[in-house]
Amino acid sequence: MPTNLYYTPSSDEGMIPFLGQKSLYSIENNTALETMYRVNVGGSKISSREDTGMFRTWLTDDDYLAIAKQIVLPVSESTDLTFSSIPSFSAPKDVYVTARTMGTNKTENEKHNLTWEFPVDSGFVYFVRLHFCEFQREISQPGDRVFEIFMANLTTETQADVIVWSGGRGIPVYRDYAVVIGSKGNQKQQRLSIALHPSPAWRTLYSDAILNGLEIFKLSNGFDLTGPSSELTRPNNVRPVRHSRKKRPIIVTVVAPISAFLAVSLLLFAIYRIRSNKFANSSIPTPPSDDFCRRFSLRDIKTATNNFDKNFIIGSGGFGDVYKGFINASSTPVAIKRLNPGSQQGVLEFRTEIEMLSKLRHQNLVSLLGYCEDNNEMILVYDYMVHGTLRDHLYNTKNPPLHWEQRLKMCIGAAHGLHYLHRGPNRTIIHRDVKTTNILLSEKWVAKVSDFGLSKTNDLSNTHVSTAVKGSFGYLDPEYYRFQKLTEKSDVYSFGVVLCEVVCARAPIDRNAEDHDQMSLAEWVQDCYNNGSLDQIIDPYLKDKINPPSLVKFGEVAVSCLASEGIKRPAMSEVVHALELALKLQGSEVNGKDENHSSDSSSVDCQVLFTSGSASVNVGR
Repeated sequence: MPTNLYYTPSSDEGMIPFLGQKSLYSIENNTALETMYRVNVGGSKISSREDTGMFRTWLTDDDYLAIAKQIVLPVSESTDLTFSSIPSFSAPKDVYVTARTMGTNKTENEKHNLTWEFPVDSGFVYFVRLHFCEFQREISQPGDRVFEIFMANLTTETQADVIVWSGGRGIPVYRDYAVVIGSKGNQKQQRLSIALHPSPAWRTLYSDAILNGLEIFKLSNGFDLTGPSSELTRPNNVRPVRHSRKKRPIIVTVVAPISAFLAVSLLLFAIYRIRSNKFANSSIPTPPSDDFCRRFSLRDIKTATNNFDKNFIIGSGGFGDVYKGFINASSTPVAIKRLNPGSQQGVLEFRTEIEMLSKLRHQNLVSLLGYCEDNNEMILVYDYMVHGTLRDHLYNTKNPPLHWEQRLKMCIGAAHGLHYLHRGPNRTIIHRDVKTTNILLSEKWVAKVSDFGLSKTNDLSNTHVSTAVKGSFGYLDPEYYRFQKLTEKSDVYSFGVVLCEVVCARAPIDRNAEDHDQMSLAEWVQDCYNNGSLDQIIDPYLKDKINPPSLVKFGEVAVSCLASEGIKRPAMSEVVHALELALKLQGSEVNGKDENHSSDSSSVDCQVLFTSGSASVNVGR
């Protein structure tokens, strides 16, 4: 068997989500896997000789399909597959050029779905691998087909996007999960369900879902794969104990089983402790001591939020609900983020946030005051940001619009925060989820970068971090999701999208745009900047309120951040300086008018020529 085809690599990056549990799962080399099902979804049976050299048999999914409304069986014999995300021996080509979908002609979000059910034995953990490949011509961009996945009635993925996962059309990819099927009364078998549902219409272009193949393995419990299901045939390397029919003294009959039971119990306990300690020590970092970060009790948190009163909720996200609370005898307002049990972020992001923020202090980073990890709750406590997120003041809001100088200062503040992360003396911290909802505003309107659950560190000796693609749609660095190579320049790209939102007061993706070229804000801004029409797409509130040289300099830095190649993007230190210059250019105009209380600008003569690439803009008054 090829290394790490099914077993977990030694790095934490290879650990898989353990559904319904607040942890990750590692399939180590001492784990036995029993193949329960290997299915070519939507395709025909593939014999062991037609496999990729590993003699696996792939069955059809007809016998396991439980719900299949609006079913479509797309197939493509002409697709040239590119195995850049996974090895070519992961599954036969026929698995990736056939699938089941619901039909991409649907744009409304009906309650249709695809569901498969597989009989499995109770009392075991199962390893499930789902195979995906987008090969239909309609599906070519992130967001074209986004769907939800549920497994054993547990939320598995809320925004499954195969293009984002793989990096493009015709690129196979798989996703792995661990799920426990617990004992249920005397039931020896239960059904493991896998269901696909379209995401809400605002998240996706097509109300659809896709699956190409799947594999289900039963994992050993440390000794054998029979467990409570005694009717199963034992593996060849495990033999049933044969009892002698000779008569023995009664004392032996009684004592021998008891001795054996005690010995096995002690052995089980020892193995359990060793494996538990190994997992606890190697998989996830331990939260810091109270010297770095205060540990709150669950009673403290309930007191602060009036027992999680819904009226205290001020926001929500992938992690869970955010409450406004009060600590220190109700004298200090705080923001309390509580992990939703169905959240896909889970324990790793919780610990990452604590590890990162407990050691970082900067005026443009949100301060983590403490955490709570009691009674299976995972809760983070932050400084309360009075004015909410930057997004709250740009569009789809009842808040009054921000002045241009305010927006520039907020961008400069956020850029300072990211620069602080990138410039570490021994390592670089890559935020990986820079967006306007993760830039918060304090009482004095100071911008602070927040939400470090997806952050990664990179030793300065490395050029990049190889990692699975994570982030937010509309902000993802195209180079990152093509090659899964993460650098600090991925943050720079995302920040470039933020700059576009700030000046245009528009979402990164607008699927209702009349012109297809205007759906992606980043692409639209680049086109308008290059043809000298950037001033035509800015926030209407800002019309005639921006000094033209300031707008040109701002556009220049935004477009440079959005360069397709990371090496061509500026460092965050350069972004800071460019934005400060844009503020200075704006200030000269503002002072020329406001300080003289006159609209007559004849006393100021400004002739500036800015050049960026093929674009040049001549600004004069």
